[in-house]
Amino acid sequence: MNLENLQNKIRNIPNFPKPGIEFKDITTLLKDAAAYKEVIDALAQKISQTHIDYIVAIESRGYLLGAPLAYKLGTGLVLVRKPGKLPAEVEKIEYDLEYGKDTLEIHKDSIEKGKKVLVIDDLLATGGTVKATIDLVKKVGGDVVATAFMIELENLHGKEKLPSDIKVYSLFKYK
Repeated sequence: MNLENLQNKIRNIPNFPKPGIEFKDITTLLKDAAAYKEVIDALAQKISQTHIDYIVAIESRGYLLGAPLAYKLGTGLVLVRKPGKLPAEVEKIEYDLEYGKDTLEIHKDSIEKGKKVLVIDDLLATGGTVKATIDLVKKVGGDVVATAFMIELENLHGKEKLPSDIKVYSLFKYK
């Protein structure tokens, strides 16, 4: 299966979660075992030339990509969660959303100082959540060298919010 065939497995839901937004529903791709495997393999191939010690996955759809990639690439997996979900001492960051604020947390002891990190999520839109995660990883001592996404919505310019020295890997790009 080629990337175009894989991309065709992503369902578009108009006006969700609000009018004017076309939601990219990855559940239709994930339920196809061969397609899901191919997405993981394609992401692993893109990332394989970048040395990383940890994959930091963003709650919750980032976990669907981060866990199998960490396994395939032989790296550790670190979870970034919404407040109150991690049991040990956390570092947190509050960041701006389009309409309001949100908070993310990571275990303070999750990444040793200077370890190389890839941050992953299912989708890069405006870049706010990923930028906050990069800042959070830096707070606990990690060195973010790359980010990865199944989908990038290029018209929202999220990549522009990320530090220019961090590689951005995206499988499917929408204009």
